[in-house]
Amino acid sequence: MPSAPKWLFDAVDLLISKLPMVAITDVELLSPSLKKIRFEGDFKKLNFPVGSYIDFRVNETDVRRYTVSHFDLAQGFLETIVHLHGEGTGRQFMDRLNIGDTISMNKPRGERNYYNSTAEQFVIFGDETSLGLACSFQPVLKRNKKQFQYYLELDEENQLIPEKLGLEHCNVFPKNGLFQNENWLEKLPIFQTAAWQDANFVLTGNAKSAQTFRKVIKQKTKAKSYLHGYWLEGKKGL
Repeated sequence: MPSAPKWLFDAVDLLISKLPMVAITDVELLSPSLKKIRFEGDFKKLNFPVGSYIDFRVNETDVRRYTVSHFDLAQGFLETIVHLHGEGTGRQFMDRLNIGDTISMNKPRGERNYYNSTAEQFVIFGDETSLGLACSFQPVLKRNKKQFQYYLELDEENQLIPEKLGLEHCNVFPKNGLFQNENWLEKLPIFQTAAWQDANFVLTGNAKSAQTFRKVIKQKTKAKSYLHGYWLEGKKGL
């Protein structure tokens, strides 16, 4: 529900649990289109499974969702990585947030389907909007000794951001429609070896790219895939 009448969001705000006011204590522009924001508050009683997210009410009639990229319960902070794209309400809201601001925040909620603890191999696909999820995944995968690979389609200005974020086993590609080309996808190394035939694929970012990737996965492997398109060209607030 990215958009709804003001009266409905007002009613929802009265019913859902809110956190005490949180403070923005650090802002880092990773690139002209990527912003990392740190929020400090009382998060000690919360759980943060892989893919936990926060719904921000960015104006009276719109909500936008952002993944928690990193959290530290002992020090009382969490971080999100925001893609500053276009001139929409989400971008305008996040652009305005700066160190010293305080905001009211909905409690983070968990995404239960991203991480299957019984799987031994993971392939995580996405774009700039998926970098928070990628950062959320890596500590869990390393701690549990899972094999993993990232496949990321990124704009030229963001090609080196995964390395800057400390992401490992990254395959970075230009954002030029390759992941919407079935013939090209079939030739990826991940499909040329039996070693990854039973991996869990987590497909996010551009919905069209993720859907095409899943189609090839079903044709070429016995792997399980989980698809959550974060955005679709021409679709407001997906």
